[in-house]
Amino acid sequence: MKIAYISTYPPRECGLATFNQNLVKALSLNPTYDSQKSFVVALNESDDVNEHHYPEEVKFVIRQQNQQDYIEAADFINSSDIDTCIIEHEFGIYGGNSGVFLLSLINRLKKPFITVLHTVLKEPNFMQQTIIKEIASKSAKLIVMSKKAVMFLSSIYQIPQSSIKLIEHGVPDLEPVANNEIAKSELFRGRKVLFTFGLISRNKGLETVIKALPGIVAQHPDVLYLILGNTHPGVVKHNGEEYRDSLKTLAKDLGVEKNIAFVNKFVSEEELHQYLTACYLYITPYLNEAQITSGTLSYAIGAGAAVISTPYWHAQELLADNRGKLFDFKDDTKLAAIVNDLLTDSDKYQKLKQNAYKYGLNLRWPAIGNNYLNVLNEALSAETKAARTIPPIIDVEGMPALNLSHIALLTDDTGIIQHARFGIPNLKEGYCIDDNARALIMAIMAVEQDKNPRALAFMPVYLSFIQYMQTEDGNFRNFLSFNRQYLDEVGSEDSFGRTIWALGYLVCSAPNNSYREFGRELFSHSVKHFKKLNYLRGKANTIIGLSYYLCAHPGDELITNEINMLANSLVASYKENKDGDWHWFEDILTYDNAILPLALLHHYDATGNMDSYRVAMESIQFLSGFSFENGYLNPVGNAGWMKKHGKNPIYDQQAIETMAMVLLYAKTFELTKNDEYLNLMHISYKWFLGENSLHIPLYDFETNGCADGLQFNSVNRNQGAESTLAYFISHLTVLKAAEEEYETLSSPLMEAEKSS
Repeated sequence: MKIAYISTYPPRECGLATFNQNLVKALSLNPTYDSQKSFVVALNESDDVNEHHYPEEVKFVIRQQNQQDYIEAADFINSSDIDTCIIEHEFGIYGGNSGVFLLSLINRLKKPFITVLHTVLKEPNFMQQTIIKEIASKSAKLIVMSKKAVMFLSSIYQIPQSSIKLIEHGVPDLEPVANNEIAKSELFRGRKVLFTFGLISRNKGLETVIKALPGIVAQHPDVLYLILGNTHPGVVKHNGEEYRDSLKTLAKDLGVEKNIAFVNKFVSEEELHQYLTACYLYITPYLNEAQITSGTLSYAIGAGAAVISTPYWHAQELLADNRGKLFDFKDDTKLAAIVNDLLTDSDKYQKLKQNAYKYGLNLRWPAIGNNYLNVLNEALSAETKAARTIPPIIDVEGMPALNLSHIALLTDDTGIIQHARFGIPNLKEGYCIDDNARALIMAIMAVEQDKNPRALAFMPVYLSFIQYMQTEDGNFRNFLSFNRQYLDEVGSEDSFGRTIWALGYLVCSAPNNSYREFGRELFSHSVKHFKKLNYLRGKANTIIGLSYYLCAHPGDELITNEINMLANSLVASYKENKDGDWHWFEDILTYDNAILPLALLHHYDATGNMDSYRVAMESIQFLSGFSFENGYLNPVGNAGWMKKHGKNPIYDQQAIETMAMVLLYAKTFELTKNDEYLNLMHISYKWFLGENSLHIPLYDFETNGCADGLQFNSVNRNQGAESTLAYFISHLTVLKAAEEEYETLSSPLMEAEKSS
């Protein structure tokens, strides 16, 4: 078997690095393992690929915060002849928010893999829970090291227990040496040593042991508390050796400074084993229960040490059945009593050591390695999952149910509120006509789709808001404060165009005559401003509104002249800026880009103008050419936009950009019946559900809102009206397109083609 390991790796001083190296060694003992062709993909903390001098088995290095490295690592593994992968997971070793960059690797990986979870949180945040669920969905198996972790994954993350395998933390395959140099050292000679090892930080609770020392030393003056390990690098970076110094000060204040010693270094496993077999008692005094796995505790049990610990999760399991003793968090009095009892009662002490040693035999790496090998063989022998493809007919059943609860939360009797902090309306930001126009479009679509009663109830609210924002001369203001005070005299051309879009759509598809007549009145009052529009997106949004108006009133010469005038302006701008392989309307792509070709398709649909159609299709091909990578949508990012003949900056990605792409491809499919555009529409929609460059959903299944954007290492967790409406308009567009495709596939011509 040939295996790729993805984790940290020595000489990096890290618990996962040591674990990964031990796993490599354990699996290499099996005769079916191919050591020559197996390799390690190592994670570096810095941008320096030469940060560590790795051994020869490390064939690829990922710089933690460089997302491209994760993609290239997947390609490197895919091009190799390895059979399977083992990924060690800890949130802190991977880049992006909560290690989200790892998803770029696993979603590109074509080899089966298992994932070892070294941390399973009881109260994960949105990103953490989402990442673990995504990892679980792609892994052949999740490996955890405690029963509590299995329970958490099942109950909190809703991961089936059949996807989870419990394999305890491995320990070195070592026996006590006859000539233990540590035991003979001056530090240990004539002392009963209490021992703690690992990276030092405040959450380790070392002060609890020091506070217990006076009560212990009073009965056993030969006791020494030895702390082995460097201070955690993160602690050193921000606070230096402040914590270690505070421990020394505490010991001095308590009069036990001669009963405490520090060995400030990172030791080999062989040397650590000598410390564990030389000490009298091993203590882990951690301060809270939320530790699902402790490698240090496993090592102590594996060495047959007598162990005392606070009752964190792993300790509760590992020290059960009299394999160790527990004391409450920060309870130095109870700790002193347990230590004194074990120092006095030799039989009780020896029984504890014997139980630990016997249990530790099952944890030794050769046995643990065989358990991993069995899981890997199961992964390889299991039926290979079919590659995910866009179905011929859109999988409507796989889409989230339409739930407008977050829209309802943002909507009051004035209109829809612009912004939300996380999922909570931010009243300070008030309202804008932009969002209320989008909200009206969404409500009309929802009523069209399934006569949604909640959407129907929203419509008069959004309509009355638009009417309230219309000026006497037919233009529109944009912003309104929460106390209903106008914040501008005239809104932007973008907001004007979106409002005309909404009103035109209402005239075309209103659920009753009252709304249609009301919309037509507002629309007609604004016609005089169409000729005053200067900016392309204002014109494009207006064109779409006019095309819908003409659906209801196809013989209206005034509106036909207006839409022709605006469309001709877009076409002229395209021809002016077209240059070589640059097929666009401007010399830069900024925001809401797909609206421009979408407007020309609407113009063609309303008037049959072939010039608009040709320009639209040519610019669609150009836009599509750089907007999709690795099977998902990468809309133009707003970090500098995409300049002529330049590159797409990727981030930040906005929901309205994706909505425009969904609408564009839906309209193109409607006009051409070409499945290619249906597929592109579906791929674009899946951006909201996690098929994006970070593989994190922006649609929040808990709040039914949509995150405000996709950033380079996370999602913007605010869920305002613009992004949430962009999601629901996209959702409803996909549902409508699915119906159109079904009708196409069910047509007599298609049936005849299938039968032939």
